[in-house]
Amino acid sequence: MKLYGAMISPFVRKVAVVATEKGISWELARGGPGVPDPDFLAASPLGKIPAIDDDGFTLADSSAIATYLDAKYPEPRLIPEDPRGRGRAMFYDEFADTVLGAAGLKILFNRLVGPKLLKVGGDEALALQGEAELPRWTNWFESVVPETGWLLGDTFTIADISVASLFRTLAYIRHGVDAEARPKTAAWFGRVAARPAWAKVAEMEDAFAQRIMALVDA
Repeated sequence: MKLYGAMISPFVRKVAVVATEKGISWELARGGPGVPDPDFLAASPLGKIPAIDDDGFTLADSSAIATYLDAKYPEPRLIPEDPRGRGRAMFYDEFADTVLGAAGLKILFNRLVGPKLLKVGGDEALALQGEAELPRWTNWFESVVPETGWLLGDTFTIADISVASLFRTLAYIRHGVDAEARPKTAAWFGRVAARPAWAKVAEMEDAFAQRIMALVDA
């Protein structure tokens, strides 16, 4: 399976971890805004990442891709089949993508992606706005994350992958998990990071991460 995108994206990482959990062979391909590659644009008509090409079947959007992969490769099941579990899993996926992400990505794009990667500048006022918004959601998450196990109980699901992927991206801009301020979040994130699939994806990301962190600190 071809996965279009860059590992700094929490949405690309989400798909990478889902695929790796399921033992799906995949390779990363370049894609994103401004990338003219016709294969990428065929897979993602809106020009956004992630997108996949799975033996000729193309699809974009991380949640859509995760749903597709969970249906095609049902073991291990990452989206619960029972109604309440499925609903809660999709809630956390949405929380990560559009609530936690809405705050954190303002910082990411305006302090790192825009000025240092794309060389198009950034809006510091938006970055500060994101910093002001972020504690509301990280504090809320600390209040609900369980002290043991996973977000939905005993089973690791897309909920854990989605939220952890966002926190990993926030670490690029020094807004990752604060173990002193949010110990339950830190313990849960440590459990996620210890999973073999997460560790395998993290190892692939490590060299890229070191280069990016050097830019952040420059």
